[in-house]
Amino acid sequence: MIYPKIPLAQSIIELCLAKGVTTIVISPGSRNAPLTIGFVNNPNFQCYSIADERCAAFFALGIAQQTKEPVAVVCTSGSAVLNYYPAVAEAFYSQIPLIVISADRPQDKIDIGDGQTIRQQKVFSNHSLYNANLIEDLEVHNHYEINKAIDAARLQRGPVHINAPFEEPLYETTSELSVAITVSAFAKEPLLIEKYELEDCVSLWNKARKKLILVGVNAPNDIDQAIIESWAQDPSVVIMTETTSNLHHPSFINNIDTIITPFTAVDFENFQPDILVTFGGMIVSKRIKAFLRKYVPQEHWHVDELRGYDTFDALTKHIKTSPSLFFNSLLPLTQKVESDYFDTMEAISMLRNQKTAEYLAKIPFSDFKVFDKIISVLPKNSQLQISNSSAIRYAQLIAIDPSIEVFCNRGTSGIDGSTSTAIGAAVASAKQGTLITGDVSFLYDSNGLWNNYIPKNFKIILINNGGGGIFRILPGHQETNVFNTFFETTHQLTAEHLATMFGFDYQIADSDESLKHGLQLLFEKNEQPCILEIFTPTLDNDKILLQFFKELV
Repeated sequence: MIYPKIPLAQSIIELCLAKGVTTIVISPGSRNAPLTIGFVNNPNFQCYSIADERCAAFFALGIAQQTKEPVAVVCTSGSAVLNYYPAVAEAFYSQIPLIVISADRPQDKIDIGDGQTIRQQKVFSNHSLYNANLIEDLEVHNHYEINKAIDAARLQRGPVHINAPFEEPLYETTSELSVAITVSAFAKEPLLIEKYELEDCVSLWNKARKKLILVGVNAPNDIDQAIIESWAQDPSVVIMTETTSNLHHPSFINNIDTIITPFTAVDFENFQPDILVTFGGMIVSKRIKAFLRKYVPQEHWHVDELRGYDTFDALTKHIKTSPSLFFNSLLPLTQKVESDYFDTMEAISMLRNQKTAEYLAKIPFSDFKVFDKIISVLPKNSQLQISNSSAIRYAQLIAIDPSIEVFCNRGTSGIDGSTSTAIGAAVASAKQGTLITGDVSFLYDSNGLWNNYIPKNFKIILINNGGGGIFRILPGHQETNVFNTFFETTHQLTAEHLATMFGFDYQIADSDESLKHGLQLLFEKNEQPCILEIFTPTLDNDKILLQFFKELV
């Protein structure tokens, strides 16, 4: 076996292996050469080489999103590590285990004018669960810090930073280890529900006639089927989900904005819950957040092992356990109460679904119609990644097959890294992977295509409306040069030459007929990754969407 000669590099590599961190995404550099040599020459590690650090970090994030295991990214010193920050922030808010290992100059080289040198220690401190600042030749300290960082990533589900200073020479190797690692474990506290807390929840639950369960970003198959059936049989319970909730039942409401946008003040008052229970990650719908902040529930319980965000300024309980454990403990002790809460919302939902179908049948080719057609033909049992901005919002308006797993970087809701994340997820998953993305998000992360590991059956559906179309449906839109240049960022770019350069098959669509044909070809071809670019009318999309909400009543 070939090892780096530097003992600190050996410690990092051996502790990663001992603690099960075996997926390593490396960006090229010299200062990180000891780490690269050690990881790549050990067959127990799966190593990937991604040149662009920002893309590398999001690629690693996609892998960790799927495996739920920590993935390490390794880079050289200087500005390289700063390019990881967008993915670090996303991992922090989406609770995805990501380990940043940055090579550094020794401390006596910092701030003296040496090249490729910045203040790397604690550079992610606002969004890192643990910062391990290693010190050359302090083996006991370093082993403790590395152990602590890796355990924090896994147990607290999020990003950590290990900063490792290396002095030259950097490329020397040896056939023998010179360190004896110390592997320590930091235990996770048991997920127990206090008896008094459970009794209080049961008492409040049994008195409430209107109970709303709102589910954010949630992993597939995360909730027991018995719990789902129990919710569905309770007339006082309404379940609202989003595309990224990955939670399905015929009685659940999965098109929140379609339901509540036309509500009057009286409708909102009638819908105001006595108890709101939330779990999962970030909520997409701005309208449901605005509603719950104005029509505040008497009780808001957020169920999460680690974090209890007070999203609606109404939080009364943070229940620190998993949703399944909580509901499996709660529901057997509850009683059904007389209520028309579910029936009222179901009647509204049926009406909205009818109006939605009628509207989609009559509108011309546009973003809204394109999303409807795309989602209806996605392969069953596949994986769908959606970029942020308009794309994820349109997806909330259309029902999706329950067998399809849906993901989106909703932690920070940024457009940076959607493509790279989707590719990482496709590499880690056995399922067919498809990315639906807007043009600005796609172009922003175009370096994500500079990747030698893209599965041949990976698909990108690129909806090109000539700019940041979301700004046309937000308050403040006016058709001016300032709006077009500085908000919408109007452009005439396409993906054609990018597709050629990076070895993607490329098709276009700009009508109902060409879209139907393009989607058929897209999912038939599996010899190379494919891009289907769909051009929609920039000046019509917002009008068609806004008119939709007016015709729902």
